[in-house]
Amino acid sequence: MKVTYKLEAFEGPLDLLLHLIDKNELDIYNIPIKEITDQYLGYVQAMHELELDITSEFLVMAATLLSIKSKMLLPKPPVIEFDEYFDDMDDSLDPRAELVAKLIEYRKYKSIADMLRDKEVERSLVYTREPEDLTSYLPDIHENPVEGLDVADLLFAFQRTLRKLANRNVVTRIRRDEISVKERIREVIDLLKFKGGKLLFSKLFDYEMTREEIVVTFLAILELMKMKKVVCYQYKLFEDIVIQAKEEDSDIDTQFSTDEINY
Repeated sequence: MKVTYKLEAFEGPLDLLLHLIDKNELDIYNIPIKEITDQYLGYVQAMHELELDITSEFLVMAATLLSIKSKMLLPKPPVIEFDEYFDDMDDSLDPRAELVAKLIEYRKYKSIADMLRDKEVERSLVYTREPEDLTSYLPDIHENPVEGLDVADLLFAFQRTLRKLANRNVVTRIRRDEISVKERIREVIDLLKFKGGKLLFSKLFDYEMTREEIVVTFLAILELMKMKKVVCYQYKLFEDIVIQAKEEDSDIDTQFSTDEINY
């Protein structure tokens, strides 16, 4: 009678041993080494008869099982009572201990591999689409032209100008006619119109100006900002402040009523 073998594919000798243990429902911590060795050698012999490639790992494991089997068949030495330390040492001399440790470690990693394989199969059933450009759905956010700039920035610029003037040696002083805030506003607007609606804050001052003229100029700029005729901003932190006429007031009217200006 011809016997036909149907062999499963095993990843290595430990995989084959674990299969035999699970198939026979054996306790991995107390392996009947004779039974497992016979079955293992039967698989190796079947692989040889079917002319399958038998790797050296399977042959090494076969030799290891035969070695463990022979040690298990040797008569045990007489039991001599020692202290607990030597009793523990005796238990660790089980020739199957190293093989059991390898099988337990292999089972752990095989279980993790099976779990990851299931995750891979589950993920392969999910189909995704390429990300789309959703910028067209974003709400329109109007940039604030004076973001990050407040009255304190103008005040700091004013203080820097005063410090520069404080270091100036005044040889003589010629008092000129006082200029009102209203007149200075008109001068600033005329200068903005001449410069195309944009002017640097520092260009409104020169070394010949008196403290009173600096103060009036500073108040004129604040008044223009209050009336929403100009906006002030900086391109970068600590750079010169830019004074710019608003777009709707690019052709600034120099006529103001006395109700608009409180000076």
